[in-house]
Amino acid sequence: MNPNTCFVSKDVKLGVDVKLYNFVNLYGCEVGDGSRIGTFVEIQKNARIGKNCKIQSHTFICEGVTIEDEVFVGHGVMFINDRDPSAVNPDGGLKSDNDWVCTPILVKKRASIGSNATIMCGVTIGEGALVGAGAVVTKDVPDNMVVVGNPAVVIRSRS
Repeated sequence: MNPNTCFVSKDVKLGVDVKLYNFVNLYGCEVGDGSRIGTFVEIQKNARIGKNCKIQSHTFICEGVTIEDEVFVGHGVMFINDRDPSAVNPDGGLKSDNDWVCTPILVKKRASIGSNATIMCGVTIGEGALVGAGAVVTKDVPDNMVVVGNPAVVIRSRS
């Protein structure tokens, strides 16, 4: 890690042998042993990355995302944690951290997410599942299944 090109806040928990590439932004999160975090990745508070994961460049992992061990996340993947986003409350005042509900996402062990996929809040991506590049995941993905499209649909078993 180059301290001149990465921001890692003091509350981040980094495992052993974690590799951070340039322009990574981490705060309030946990990254497990042996994981690799690519260039231009942001991981927000209360997100957890398991052991031996590979997170590719330009990916955004927001608060409330749990990624279990041995998961691959492709380039430019976006995780979304808010079902009803808005900048202001009904009275026109700016929303604060207390004015919204973080809806969690779970990515189970050995799943793979293709580049430019969007993962909507409240879903679970099953163990060993594969999300195709560019897919928009709006509902749970069963274990060992392949999903593609917008919205993502199961096309076959991965085994």
